[in-house]
Amino acid sequence: MKTPGPDHPITIEPAKNRWRAFFAGHVIADTDDALILAEADYPPVIYFPRKDVAMEYMARTDHATHCPYKGDAAYYSIRMDSEIAENAIWTYEAPFETMSPIAGRLAFYTDTIEVYEVDDAVVNPHRRRDELVRKDVDQVVQHTDAGDGTTQRERWQPNVDTPSDDAGLR
Repeated sequence: MKTPGPDHPITIEPAKNRWRAFFAGHVIADTDDALILAEADYPPVIYFPRKDVAMEYMARTDHATHCPYKGDAAYYSIRMDSEIAENAIWTYEAPFETMSPIAGRLAFYTDTIEVYEVDDAVVNPHRRRDELVRKDVDQVVQHTDAGDGTTQRERWQPNVDTPSDDAGLR
């Protein structure tokens, strides 16, 4: 086990924005809880929490690698529609202690899977990180029709009396 230092620096920082992974025409990962690992002269790697990745399209493989700074990596292949990317996702399930923040998270090979930063304000225009934006409104209009003829909630109480059968006839 080697320790990161001035000759081989490694930093792990929380991402400031939302990140996504895209494969075969589908978003397969979407998170506002990504970690960015910057290691020496390598391009930064985005690590996604497993809960924010579509694991149902992935299969664990027998492939494994070892990094002297991070530990042993396990791999997944992904199949989406008719496209397959073998060993395109990796994870350090039990990394060395200095790399513990990436434990169990997933990273993607960007030559196969597109990984990109997303402006969260565009994705969630009414949400700010850690708080909801409350907009003042003059009144709230509640719809009772669900669009298919059924009601979404009980009907409002009528604000007028229903005329009798002979009312209004002269």
